[in-house]
Amino acid sequence: MPKLGLGLSLTRTRIGPFYDPDARLYFNAVEAADGQDLEGGVKAAINTFIIGLKSDGILNQLYTCCILAGARTLAGALVPLRGAAPTNNNFVGGDYNRKTGLIGNGTNKFLATGYNNNDTTNFPQNNSHISCYITESQTNGTGIFVGTQSALGNILSINYGSTTQINFRNRSSTGRLISVAPVGFQVSTRNNSANFSSRATYAGGTKSDVTTTATSGTPSNQLYGVFCGFSGATPNGFCSARMSFYSIGKDLSIPAFDLRVTALMGSLNAAIP
Repeated sequence: MPKLGLGLSLTRTRIGPFYDPDARLYFNAVEAADGQDLEGGVKAAINTFIIGLKSDGILNQLYTCCILAGARTLAGALVPLRGAAPTNNNFVGGDYNRKTGLIGNGTNKFLATGYNNNDTTNFPQNNSHISCYITESQTNGTGIFVGTQSALGNILSINYGSTTQINFRNRSSTGRLISVAPVGFQVSTRNNSANFSSRATYAGGTKSDVTTTATSGTPSNQLYGVFCGFSGATPNGFCSARMSFYSIGKDLSIPAFDLRVTALMGSLNAAIP
């Protein structure tokens, strides 16, 4: 041990890793739900993610959001990063994979967010986004990844009508349809009344960005779901894909958000044994 003058010894103090205060709050909540600590690598990945979102001005644009991966248990995965915790309907521990997320069954498994499409304070008509990260494409013919019923107008929804399709709707009955099997980050965002932008990601990480001309309308009264949509307060359009992330909130930068979420999923995959 190093010596100071007069024969005094310098005591070395071990300082743990620095974590952003919001990240630390999230870790504490997840670990309480899991009943055990997260690995250092998992914490580091999520800490980097949260710091990055703050730097990009995105974190406060996420009104409801869950990282459906990383946690040791399903209960931990349902701890929200932002907003209220979703209500679990019929998912069990075997549906959850720490690296790839939660898988739906296309019939009765879904998360109820408790938020309504007509909440224009938190999801304004001309200032809104919706996203999800798909790790395994859907296997059933029709469904909703996140949002609400696609048949009704002026909604936020990412849905599909076949096993090789993804459709974006953002406050209009006019949507953007792409005929691919989605894998990776999917998002749409709107910051005006005339159009919205979307990014679809599919095999090999290929990304397709489009701005869709679609005039926004008054948001309808329907709840938001994950792995389903809602007709009013009735769940429908159940999804069979596997997903590891979702968010709904206000307008944001698609490239910046994609970069952060995709990097998070890669880092979690590397950190988890």
